[in-house]
Amino acid sequence: MTLQEPTPFPQKRAVDEKVAFDRKELGAILALYGRMVASGEWRDYGMSFLKDVAVFSIFRRTAEQPVYRIEKRPRLRDKQGMYAVIGMDGRILKRGHDLRTVLRVLERKLIRTVE
Repeated sequence: MTLQEPTPFPQKRAVDEKVAFDRKELGAILALYGRMVASGEWRDYGMSFLKDVAVFSIFRRTAEQPVYRIEKRPRLRDKQGMYAVIGMDGRILKRGHDLRTVLRVLERKLIRTVE
């Protein structure tokens, strides 16, 4: 009788860490989104959670490119701020450490002159 070493269990893969918006952040984003939908400016949204960035994309129509992207990049926390609003053309409209402050650039779109 020969003794064999037990077959080792396969190594568990490291769980892929993904960046995501927390409940407070999503609350602030969806509050703005709801007001813009009610005003007829926006119609659809999409969310992506990747390894180094979380993206909330805003669409005027479903089949278009996003009009705005709200990004969270934790690696930039100590530098420029981890939140950014990016326009359709790729320009960074606002970047900062506080999400509500960064979202103000989009709230200006709600303010219209009343005649």
